[in-house]
Amino acid sequence: MMMCYGFFVFSLKNLPYQTMKINKSWNYVANKRVNRRPALQYTGPDNDTVTLSGSIYTEITNGRPSLELLERMAYLKTPLPLIEGTGVPLGFFVLVSVERTHSELNRNGSPLKIDFTMVLKKVDISDFFGDSKISDIIDIII
Repeated sequence: MMMCYGFFVFSLKNLPYQTMKINKSWNYVANKRVNRRPALQYTGPDNDTVTLSGSIYTEITNGRPSLELLERMAYLKTPLPLIEGTGVPLGFFVLVSVERTHSELNRNGSPLKIDFTMVLKKVDISDFFGDSKISDIIDIII
């Protein structure tokens, strides 16, 4: 297991990604001042993004159905936990984009190689479920 997104498990057999890019940023608002540089005021963290990209070869792994499953999962519009293969939880994320490039096509048009890039954004779980719903979920789990 390389990583888990909700109930989807990334592995070498279904959808192996070759690169994982994590982007963290913080928000500041600029307040203009006379004869001085604008003062910056910290307004909080921005949404972290995780970008996974790689190539799948349909003769080796049948990753195309896995990509399509992830695309269908995005329609759930629900944040899902992202957990590294080492067991480190990264938080709750939503899938915001999937890009596929089909190449090395057969004569029937099916690809032998699919390059993919997917972007996941971290969210605060309370924005989606509310604090009362989170406590209900925790009560069910525990």
